[in-house]
Amino acid sequence: MAKHTVLLFKPYPMAVGQKIHIVGGPRGGDWEVIEVSERKVKLRCPVSFREFEWNRFCYFTEEQQDREWPQQ
Repeated sequence: MAKHTVLLFKPYPMAVGQKIHIVGGPRGGDWEVIEVSERKVKLRCPVSFREFEWNRFCYFTEEQQDREWPQQ
């Protein structure tokens, strides 16, 4: 099987109380994680104190060299 460079996207295991910064996109900026479920995450803006609940969307990305693709 041929080897390729492959990007991996994994859901990030957020925890209540974490301070996060989202780079880019419509949700970009500083947030505090105030609630996490299997499907949803609730964030609070530290400036306006407004709270928003969204489907989980944060992912940790990684690039791997010489990886089999597609995987068997």
